Amino acid sequence: MFIPRAKLRAAAAAAAVTTAVALIGLGAGTANAAGWPPLREGAYLYSGTHGTGTVSKADLDDFGTCHTLPTPARSVQVVSGSASVVLHPGAGCTGAFSWATGSLAQSDLPWAALSYHVVPA
Repeated sequence: MFIPRAKLRAAAAAAAVTTAVALIGLGAGTANAAGWPPLREGAYLYSGTHGTGTVSKADLDDFGTCHTLPTPARSVQVVSGSASVVLHPGAGCTGAFSWATGSLAQSDLPWAALSYHVVPA
């Protein structure tokens, strides 16, 4: 007994569409649950956790220069192919510890950052 090829193709196509819809829904659900703003090119420092509060945009083209933030940052989002951000708890890039992002990052910070500088990724 043979199953016509058309029926097999239809079943395979239906399974592929169902799987794609499930995966898209899972990805969207995860992003919404996290509460972060959508990813966009650049580096953004937020005064609240999970990408909330006042936003300060980091200058990814200004490598090595220390920038003091107008509002302390509690979370960061970076989308860049060539730069990452090093955050410091003190003004003027001072403090006992620093925290570095990658070139693709979205994270709450372990402490409030008062300054940052940009480094090559």
